[in-house]
Amino acid sequence: MDMELRQLRCLVAIVDEGTFTDAAATLGVSQAAVSRTLASLERALGVRLLRRTSRSVTPTSTGLRVVAHARRVLAEVDDLVREVTSGHAHLRIGYAWSALGRHTLPFQRRWSRTHPETDLHLVRVNSATAGLGEGACELAVVRRPLDDRRFESAIVGLERRLCAMASDDPLARRRSVRLADLAGRTLLVDRRTGTTTADLWPPDSRPATEDTHDVDDWLTVIATGRSVGMTAESTANQYPRPGVVYRPVRDGEPIAVRLAWWKDDPHPATQAVLELLTALYREA
Repeated sequence: MDMELRQLRCLVAIVDEGTFTDAAATLGVSQAAVSRTLASLERALGVRLLRRTSRSVTPTSTGLRVVAHARRVLAEVDDLVREVTSGHAHLRIGYAWSALGRHTLPFQRRWSRTHPETDLHLVRVNSATAGLGEGACELAVVRRPLDDRRFESAIVGLERRLCAMASDDPLARRRSVRLADLAGRTLLVDRRTGTTTADLWPPDSRPATEDTHDVDDWLTVIATGRSVGMTAESTANQYPRPGVVYRPVRDGEPIAVRLAWWKDDPHPATQAVLELLTALYREA
């Protein structure tokens, strides 16, 4: 079926303006062109969309449904055009679990103050590329290396590795824990985006693991005491939760925070974001 945007725009214009004559004036075409375009759309769909009388034009019941869909399609197309043609006026930065922890708000405020020409949005996408590979953002904050050669990345800072546990867990009484303290526990991990695997432990003392795919589910299970988790300190800043406490892992290696972008199509603001994030982490 061949359907064109001009046909949908024509249908919406007729319904909005109420007559073929007024729709033609709005679209900047002749009344005959409006009639032909509507007729071609009705032939393509095989249904009647409008009732015509000498005084008015009203949608049929099917026409009402088609008009509603047409409005959504046209709005999506308009959004697409705005996004592609906006250049550096908009910037979306994706993240999987926690954005930048305690640096999130300072980053947003400094950015709006120093780069008011670029509208910044943080977008949570729980995927390996934090939305970059899905087209949901132009830059992404990730906490493990991206193997995909389509992307470039740079380390902007380091974060401590923390253990999350129920507040009544015996380990919660300590100020910090060691990896060996967790060897006999069940570790809740996100294999798609998480920073922790059983490989952190020696082969003969690795904890059991269970999978999760969302930070809220992760916290809910940990609060029951059934499992523990390990994460970057940004998660503790971003997601304080009653019933859950975070303790530093003394012998756990720090987690590198990376900014990633498309190698062949970097956003014009990439370097500025790199510099600001690096400065924020250095100030810590």
